[in-house]
Amino acid sequence: MRSTFRKSVVVAAVLTLALALGACRSSTKDVKAPEPPAPPPQETEPAAPATVEQPADFVQEEPASEALPDDAEELNRMAQEKGWIRDAFYEYDSSALTDQAREALQVSSTWLKANTQYGLIVEGHCDERGTEQYNLALGERRAYSAKEYLVSLGIDAARIKTQSFGEERPFDSGTTEAAYAKNRRAHLVLTR
Repeated sequence: MRSTFRKSVVVAAVLTLALALGACRSSTKDVKAPEPPAPPPQETEPAAPATVEQPADFVQEEPASEALPDDAEELNRMAQEKGWIRDAFYEYDSSALTDQAREALQVSSTWLKANTQYGLIVEGHCDERGTEQYNLALGERRAYSAKEYLVSLGIDAARIKTQSFGEERPFDSGTTEAAYAKNRRAHLVLTR
């Protein structure tokens, strides 16, 4: 009797399990509709390149297609006048590049990429405030930050040397804030 009871319990358990599993099963199959065929490629004309607005003070000069002078001093004067090479200016007691300094260095890098026969000395300058030693160190940091940015723009680091003059060579010898602002700079000098 015991084995009959056991068989009945096992059969009942199996039937209950089968019913439970059967009830969980979906009675309909999920059938995905076939995807429509891809539309044939349409021939379109390429879009016109987007125009980039330049800053108001941006002067677009042609890269030096004219003969460049052999005299280094004359070459640097011409490069500055034509806007091919631009100085980067800094805030007081800072070697961090401002947006205007980055723009100036971007313009300079464009010319340097087109004229790979020239090297560059980046001179770091300061206003007269601060000690001589402090300003020499700050000038070096300014020159180095300009060099690093030029390198990040694709100029070979071997083409760029740095030098600090601190407060020794002011651009403007005045003692006004405007004069000080002109002296806080990285001055770019072309070399052969």
